Amino acid sequence: MKRRDNTSDQPGLFDANTEFSSLDVVRFALGDFADRGFELAGRELALDRLMGALKRAYGIFDILPLDDRIVADTLRNLGAEVTEVPDYVAKHPFRFVVPEKVGKDALEFFRSHKE
Repeated sequence: MKRRDNTSDQPGLFDANTEFSSLDVVRFALGDFADRGFELAGRELALDRLMGALKRAYGIFDILPLDDRIVADTLRNLGAEVTEVPDYVAKHPFRFVVPEKVGKDALEFFRSHKE
């Protein structure tokens, strides 16, 4: 990942770990989505529906947008079911279902980290 100021946020051999990861960004975005009153857990959502929350998370973490595949892999790592659809179906060709526990954890993470 690159920061907006063109510095890399990936640690070098002798650098400490970064303050955040793609996991943090996606968790923040999921929590933002849920905090706005949208039903998150237990239903299939297109990745397109999460783009507004992801953009807000990119601004908060001051990073360039993540590739859709990285977001999808991160959702999988969080425990979501992710399916890929053909490119001609959607601009962001992934759909996902977030388990209730992941949704609750993301909402708590969002609320504890929002400004």
